[in-house]
Parts: sequence; structure tokens; C-alpha cells
Amino acid sequence: MYMKKTMIYTMLAAMPLVYSCGQNTEKSNSDNAAKQDSLFTNECYAAVDSNDKADLTVKIHNGKEVTGNLVINYFEKGKNDGVIDGGYRGDTLFVDYTFKIGTENPTVYKNPLAFLKRGDSLILGVGQIETSMGKSYFVKGKPIRFDRSKFIFSPVDCK
Repeated sequence: MYMKKTMIYTMLAAMPLVYSCGQNTEKSNSDNAAKQDSLFTNECYAAVDSNDKADLTVKIHNGKEVTGNLVINYFEKGKNDGVIDGGYRGDTLFVDYTFKIGTENPTVYKNPLAFLKRGDSLILGVGQIETSMGKSYFVKGKPIRFDRSKFIFSPVDCK
């Protein structure tokens, strides 16, 4: 009988300890998740040029590395739907844009893009691109022009 009572008291005394250990783990996990989320910034943009429209969603990691989605709906040509991956160099965002054209048997392309950050907006640059060994890139020594942009992306609420 004495052994049974001792065992019951020991279990009751240990319950708060077990509970508090579990709470610290949950709190620690949620703190780590919050820290990780704070390393990312989500930004959404939209642009319109005549009948053509574009939507850009970017996820910025540590203020420099960027991933996201870009959808361009050309009135006469259809839709380019794809992902971006790159990063900021100064005030310019350089990305590789991997996108599909067409609905049945879509063709996949990968092109470089450059966006100049001006205030809250992103201006899509126009530059000469060449391809070598299956990789497209901006031609060295040729300027990327931001004054001839078809799309100027303004911030919008993320969906």
C-alpha cells in the first residue's frame, strides 16, 4: 500500500514537469517558425499596358534572394505563366523567368529579366538577350533600358 501511494504521489508531482517540458517545446517551435517567417517578405505587384496585363508575386529572403511568380497576359498572344528566381544587386532585381506558353503541349522558355526598383514600383527593363549553350542572358556591355518599359509594376494587396 505504501508503495502504491508513493508511486501515485510521484506521478502527480511529475505531471507539471512533463506538461511544462511539452509547453517549452511547442513555444520553441513556434518561436523558430516566427523567426523563419520574419526572414521572408512577400510583395505583390500588377502592371497594365493597353490591353496587356501582368501580375508579379515575389518572396524576398534576407532582403536579397527572390523567388516568385509572374503571369503576363498578352491580349493578342495569350499568356506567359511562370516562376522567377534571382536576387537584388543594388536597386535592380535580376531573375531567371521560367515560363510556359500555350495550353496544349506548352513550350517552356527560360529568359533573364531585370526590374529597377524605383520607390514602391518595379520597372521591367528591356535589354538585348543572347543564348549560349542553352542559357539565355543579357549581353555584356549592352545597356538594359528602363525608360522604354512596357510594364511598370505597382504594389497591390497580396491575395
